[in-house]
Amino acid sequence: MWSFLAADGNTLFLAALLLMLLIGAVEAAGLGAGLGHDGLDGHDLDHPSLLGWLNVGRLPLLMIIVVFLFAFGTLGLVLQQLIAGVFKHPAPIWIAGPLAGAVALPFTRVLGRLLARILPGDETTAVSRETLVGRVATIVTGQAKVGSPAQARVRDAHGQAHYVMVEPDEDGETFDQGTSVIIVRNAGARFLAIRNESDALRER
Repeated sequence: MWSFLAADGNTLFLAALLLMLLIGAVEAAGLGAGLGHDGLDGHDLDHPSLLGWLNVGRLPLLMIIVVFLFAFGTLGLVLQQLIAGVFKHPAPIWIAGPLAGAVALPFTRVLGRLLARILPGDETTAVSRETLVGRVATIVTGQAKVGSPAQARVRDAHGQAHYVMVEPDEDGETFDQGTSVIIVRNAGARFLAIRNESDALRER
């Protein structure tokens, strides 16, 4: 077993599982953004994008990443074991990696949808995405650039937290983790925002 796991073709899959465990440890220690359920009305899921297809909007992006890492690492090792059973050794990573990724994506979609139904949400009141326009949000995961949104936390009129994808409304602007922004537009699967320069306006 150890010789199989130590094979060069399995390194990437073991790294994916290790990264998944590290993210879980950070979240358990309370240092992450939180893996709460996003209780939006689900309009973003109709957007024909990979993020929408993977249920971002139903689940926070960080949780989708964790699910994908689990699927990629586990399915990759299973695939390599099957290949080793036939050919006596695992496949090279340049063959096994893309195969595992191709299988992991639909697995992530299905498992993500199941988790979205099972996990409790931060909120009890469903709200329209449009009601979040004009509200203050905080970037919690990644760096937001034009064309490359990051996850942000925003609270609705009921004080319930939602995790949404946000990118700058102005070219050349970037929002680092912890940046306070004001949502100005709903743009399909994401929101556009401007930097919050007012100390009086903070996420509540």
